[in-house]
Amino acid sequence: MLEKVQELVEKVEGYVPKSEEDLNNFRIKYLGKRGLLNNLFASFKKIPNEQKKEFGASINKLKNLVQEKIDTYIDSFEEEELVNDIDLTKPIGLDGLGSRHPISLVRNQIVEIFNRIGFIVSEGPEIEGDWHNFSALNLPQEHPARDMQDTFFIQTNPDVLLRTHTSSVQVRYMENNKPPIRTLSPGRVYRNEAISARAHCIFHQVEGLYIDENVSFADLKQTLLYFAKEMFGEKTKIRLRPSYFPFTEPSAELDIYWGLKNDSDYRITKGTGWLEILGCGMVDPNVLENCKIDSKKYSGFAFGMGIERIAMLKYGVNDLRLFFENDVRFLKQFSLI
Repeated sequence: MLEKVQELVEKVEGYVPKSEEDLNNFRIKYLGKRGLLNNLFASFKKIPNEQKKEFGASINKLKNLVQEKIDTYIDSFEEEELVNDIDLTKPIGLDGLGSRHPISLVRNQIVEIFNRIGFIVSEGPEIEGDWHNFSALNLPQEHPARDMQDTFFIQTNPDVLLRTHTSSVQVRYMENNKPPIRTLSPGRVYRNEAISARAHCIFHQVEGLYIDENVSFADLKQTLLYFAKEMFGEKTKIRLRPSYFPFTEPSAELDIYWGLKNDSDYRITKGTGWLEILGCGMVDPNVLENCKIDSKKYSGFAFGMGIERIAMLKYGVNDLRLFFENDVRFLKQFSLI
């Protein structure tokens, strides 16, 4: 009887089913009510006592092998059947396709525009240290300008925080690369602000940096004029107004002429027709020196803009919160863009 069980074990080990029906017959042959295994278990009482232990182990081995074979091949036949049922000539319905988020659409467009004039993308961590987020950018401890950026600190540690701007990426890039530098830093930033139609504690920025010999404010102006025309149209007009940022000197804010065609234009431009879209300026020599760049040899400019603000202008969105609420009705509007 042991020899018979061993023969069955060898047959099962070498068995490869040809079809799902073949596998089902194999299962019935061994595991069915009148299958071989039930017959072997029924004959157990006829086995001499000294052989029962070995015989029982052999039957269990056979049973496990049969089950393993079934488990191994059953899924393969189901997958084959599924593939055979697919009509590869049938047109695909596009109704269920998703869409890119409007923030992603605008971010990609901004990156593409600056890529054309040699800016490469650089990225950095969202959890930053004080040096990269503040001190290296001419914002030492107790500097009053730090109040402009209400900060989320990590576990009450004043040296670990959620970055308040992507300028921290520019510091990291300057520390690890020598001029000429032409880089763009898009990313998510955090500030402890009340959430409203015009503000949020999470938003997205794109900041640019260009450092080389003899870089002037005229270079900055022409770069931003090029961007404005590519983003908003060839007839776009810009103006630069003096401003203050700790890490640039001189500093400015860039406005585009939005026009006064309707009541909405009067409201968002406060009746002037001009709309501020970004801040910019010449990199402060102290920032260059903090990053081990010779400020007597090199100069540069930097600029930064909020992606949400550009998206609101581009798509006529009047509530910033819509970008974060994942309302499918809102997002579906961008499926064809």
